[in-house]
Amino acid sequence: MSDAPHPPSPSSQVPGKPHVHILVLGGTITMQRGADGGIVPSLDGRALVDAFPGLDESATIGVSTPFLVPGASLTLSQLRGVAETIDTILRDGADGVVVVQGTDTIEETAFTLDLLHAGSEPIVVTGAMRGADHLGADGGANLSASIRVAGSPGARDLGALVVLNDEIHAAAFVRKTHTALPSAFASPGSGPLGSVADGRVRLRLTPSPGRPYRIDPAVAPAPVAIVKAMLDDDARIVAACRTLAYRAIVVEAMGAGHVPRSFVEPLREAAETMPVVLATRVGAGPVFTSTYGFPGSEIDLVARGLVPAGFLSPEKARLLLAFLVGRGADRAEIAAAFAAFS
Repeated sequence: MSDAPHPPSPSSQVPGKPHVHILVLGGTITMQRGADGGIVPSLDGRALVDAFPGLDESATIGVSTPFLVPGASLTLSQLRGVAETIDTILRDGADGVVVVQGTDTIEETAFTLDLLHAGSEPIVVTGAMRGADHLGADGGANLSASIRVAGSPGARDLGALVVLNDEIHAAAFVRKTHTALPSAFASPGSGPLGSVADGRVRLRLTPSPGRPYRIDPAVAPAPVAIVKAMLDDDARIVAACRTLAYRAIVVEAMGAGHVPRSFVEPLREAAETMPVVLATRVGAGPVFTSTYGFPGSEIDLVARGLVPAGFLSPEKARLLLAFLVGRGADRAEIAAAFAAFS
């Protein structure tokens, strides 16, 4: 893309204002109606910023557009490149970075960047639930709030954050909970860290356990499958994962970490040859480790070698596991990493 890939030059920076760089990756916030009537990515970073006069009220802004793709089409390879670009931007003097992308995968991107970002500077991921040419488009408000958070000293050392609908969420907790509403993002079980109101960033909570784990961006993630346990499922997909070159499995279990009896033996066999992590399909609450004792319960599965995912969603558990396996972590290190999220 044509916009500058670096933060503002020193001559353009305003004394007393933080320097925030915006990386635009695409998504609904950049979309306008195409020839077939559907909306598609259209606005690069410069066009997006220019569409909302006054964004520089709270910060000196730089902008660049590495690529424009829908959120559903982002790859981990691209996100590793984004993490490296963010490191360069911060070394060049920016105080914070805003990543703009599609909301389909915001919770996964934010968690990935949280794992890959070692610095204290804020990284804020945002987007929009309504296209740029829709009535009531929320992109401008989300971008404005995100710039304020990325430039706020109070947001340092919190890792990657998600800001939409004037709410500030921690990467490890946030989930998309609705397909259409501007209030789609929530942090079930914990709530937002704060909000942006009256032009101020108001942080009320500090995430616990905070930022418990870091991954080197140079690590190439391994292929990890998510297997969803369902009523009366015969578990043949577990065996299929072992023949499809997956190197690990995340089980999206029921309730507090339970699977049908038919899953027990296939999961035991899988755990003997690859890491298997036990997550839950329930939107809030941790995987249990010591309450239920029937075949296919969490006590039974952990005893058979599965690693509990703590409060991480199956999607986030997959990301952490992919990077751990990619760097050659053994079961003990994998268990310790997930225990940090319990």
